[in-house]
Amino acid sequence: MTSDELPRPDARPGAGKRIGILTSGGDAQGMNAAVRAAVRTAVTLGAQVYAVYEGYQGMVDGGTGIRELAWEDVGSILHKGGTMIGTFRSKDFRERDGRRKAARNLLEHGIDRLIVIGGDGSLSGLDQFRAEWPDLLAELVASGDLEQAVADAHPALMFAGLVGSIDNDLVGTDMTIGADTALHRIVEAIDALASTAASHQRSFVVEVMGRHCGYLALMSAIAGGCDYVLLPENPPEDGWEQRMCTALRRGREGGRRDSLVVVAEGAQDRHGNPITSAYVRQVLEDHLHEDARVTILGHVQRGGAPSAYDRWASTWLGYEAVLEVLDADADTAGPVIGFRGNRVTRVPLVEAVAKTRQVPELIAAGDYEGAMAIRGGSFTEASRILSELVEPSRVDAPESSKRIAIIHAGGLAPGMNAAARDAVRLGISRGHTMLGVRDGFPGLRDGHIAELSWSDVEGWLVDGGADLGVRRTIPTVEELYRISRSIEDHRIDALLMIGGWNGYQAAELMHREKDRFPACGLPIVCVPASIDNNLPGSELAIGADTALNVIVEAVDRIKMSGSAAKRAFVVETMGRYCGYLAQMGALAGGAERVYLHEEGISLSALQEDLEWLRNSFASGRKLFLAIRNENANPLYTTDFLARLLEQEGHGLYDVRQNILGHIQQGGCPTPFDRLLAVRLVSRALDLIGAEFAGGTSESSYLGLVKSKVTAFPMSQMLTEMDVRYRRPKDQWWLALRPVMKAVADAAV
Repeated sequence: MTSDELPRPDARPGAGKRIGILTSGGDAQGMNAAVRAAVRTAVTLGAQVYAVYEGYQGMVDGGTGIRELAWEDVGSILHKGGTMIGTFRSKDFRERDGRRKAARNLLEHGIDRLIVIGGDGSLSGLDQFRAEWPDLLAELVASGDLEQAVADAHPALMFAGLVGSIDNDLVGTDMTIGADTALHRIVEAIDALASTAASHQRSFVVEVMGRHCGYLALMSAIAGGCDYVLLPENPPEDGWEQRMCTALRRGREGGRRDSLVVVAEGAQDRHGNPITSAYVRQVLEDHLHEDARVTILGHVQRGGAPSAYDRWASTWLGYEAVLEVLDADADTAGPVIGFRGNRVTRVPLVEAVAKTRQVPELIAAGDYEGAMAIRGGSFTEASRILSELVEPSRVDAPESSKRIAIIHAGGLAPGMNAAARDAVRLGISRGHTMLGVRDGFPGLRDGHIAELSWSDVEGWLVDGGADLGVRRTIPTVEELYRISRSIEDHRIDALLMIGGWNGYQAAELMHREKDRFPACGLPIVCVPASIDNNLPGSELAIGADTALNVIVEAVDRIKMSGSAAKRAFVVETMGRYCGYLAQMGALAGGAERVYLHEEGISLSALQEDLEWLRNSFASGRKLFLAIRNENANPLYTTDFLARLLEQEGHGLYDVRQNILGHIQQGGCPTPFDRLLAVRLVSRALDLIGAEFAGGTSESSYLGLVKSKVTAFPMSQMLTEMDVRYRRPKDQWWLALRPVMKAVADAAV
C-alpha cells in the first residue's frame, strides 16, 4: 500500500489488526495532530486503535492505561498543544521486567503494532522492545502469564516511529514535530522584546532550548534579526566576547536601538566551558556599558496551539505511520518516518538515533566541523548566512561596484520586506551597490529608483507589506524601450525580482526581447514571493506559510464561534486557480470538505456531500467545515454552496459563510517565510555574482525544491507552467488529497 491512493473502503486492509499509539518523552506541539490522524486513518482502513496513556508507563501499568479510541474521541484536538494521551519518561520501561509487563499488557488487547511519537530516547526504547519481543513472550509463556497460542499469533512487534521534538535534533529528517511551533514562540518573543529594548536602547540576551542542537537558536536569530548567536555545534573561537560586542556596536551604528543575542542552553566555548545567558549579559554590561537583561523562554517554547505546519505535516505523518504498520510483517524493521523536502521519508531507526547521538560526541571531541556536517547542508548554510549578516565584510557599498536593483511585482506577499532587507545587506557585504525600484515595473519604466543603504532597511525584517511598493502591471513590448533607457540611466547591472507570476512574466519578456532591447539583456533572477504558492521552480513561495497560518488562526476562531450551536461553515480562501491554501488550510484547520479548482466541483459530488452531511448532523454532529478555493468553480460560488447547504439542511443546522479576503496577505511574516527569504536571496546574489565574474548575462528563476534552493534557466519557465490557470503543471501538495480523505470523515 502506498500513500498515492486510499484503498477502496470495501478492501478494509486493517481488518483484524490492532494498533497501539503513544507519545513519550517531552511533549511537542503537533503530537495531537499526529494522534488524530493515526486514529482516523486506522478507523477508515478498518483497524482498531488503542491509546497507551502516559507513554511507556501506561504500557507497563496496563489496565485503564490502554484504551480503545473511536473516531469521535479525537475530535477537537487538532488545534491543541501538548498531547491528549499524556507523556511520561518511564523508568520502569527501562528495566526488562517492565518491558515484559508491557508486552503482556499489549497482548491482552491483541496489540502487536505500535506507533510511537517521541524523541531519540523514546525511539531507542522502542527498538530495544522490538528486538526483545520474541524472548519476552517466551518468558511470559514459561511463567504461565501468556498462552502459547497467543504468543504464536503475535510473533513479532511491528512499529513506526515519529519524531516529536521541538529541538529538531533527529538526523535524517528536515523537521520534527513541534519544532516549527517552538520557533514561532521564540520569534514572537524576540519581536516583542525588540520593541521594548528599542524604547530604552537596551540589550537583551535570550536563552532558548537546545542542549545539543542549536537549530532553534540559529533559526530564531536569523528570523529575529538578532546581533549574535551562540550554538552547541559551533562554539566560538577564543576572544568571541569582543567580536560579539563589535557586532552589537555595528548594529547600533546601522540605526538599531536594540541589541539581541540568542544563546542555546547547551552553548559552550571551545574548551568545554558552558556559556550561560548570565555570563553573556555580564559581558555586554562590562564592554558596552549599558543595561542588559536576560530572558529565559523555558517551557513556553513547548506550549500553545501548533502552527499550521505542525498541523498538516503531523497529520501526514500520522497517516503514513498507519500505512506503515498495517503493511508491516514479522521481517519488517520499523522505520522513523519524517520529511525530506516536503516528501515523506523513511529512515532506519537505529541509523537515525546513532547519527543523532554522534553529534554531542563530536562536540565533546572538538570536531565541530563534523558536528555541523551531520546537522546537514541547510543548517551549515544558515550558519554561514547569519555570520555574514552579523559580521559583514563591509556595511557601505564600495565605489564603482556593480549595481543590483531590487523590484517587486505581482500580488503582495508577507516576507517581501524581509527578502529585500536581506538582499540589501548581503549584497552590500558582497561588494555591490543595492538599488530599490519603487512601485514595480512602472517604477522601473519611470525611473523611480534610488540607492538603498544598510540603515535604510532597518526594521524591514519583521514588517509585513512591501516598503518598495508592488504592482501587478506587466510591461508591454513597447514599454521596454523606456525601461531600457531607465536601466542605462541608472547604470543597473542586474535585476533581482522578488514577486509573483506577473513579475515572472515581466522578467521573461525582458529576457525574450533582449536582442531588440540590449539593455534588457542584463542578468535577471526571479525569487518566488506569492501567497498563492503557484510559481514555477519552487515548492514553496515566500508568503505562503504566513497566509496559511492566518487562515488557520481564522478557522480556529470561526469554529469556536459555532461551538454553542449546530452549524456548518463555508470558508473561502485566496489562491486564484491554485488550491494550495485551500488544501493545506483544510488539513491544518480540520475541515471535512475542501473544494479545489484542480478537482472541480460537480453536482453529483455535492449531492453526495449533502446526503452525508444530513446523516452526520442527524447522528449528533455539531460542526461542519468546508473550505473552498476562490476560483474552484465560477458558478458554484461560496455563496451558492452556503445557500445550498442551508436549503438542504431542513433546519438541522445553521450555515455561515466567511470570505477571508486580504487578511491572508497581511501581517508579520512567519519564521519560515523569513528564513526562506534569506536563503533565496542569498542564492540569487550568488547567481548574479557568478554572472558578473564570468562576464555573462544569463537570467534565471529559483526556488525551493526538496529542501534545496535550485536555479533554472529563464528560457524554460513557461514550459513548467499551466499559463491559462497560472499554476505549475506539477504540484507536490496534491499528493495529500488521500490524507485529507482519510481524516475528513468516517464514511470515506
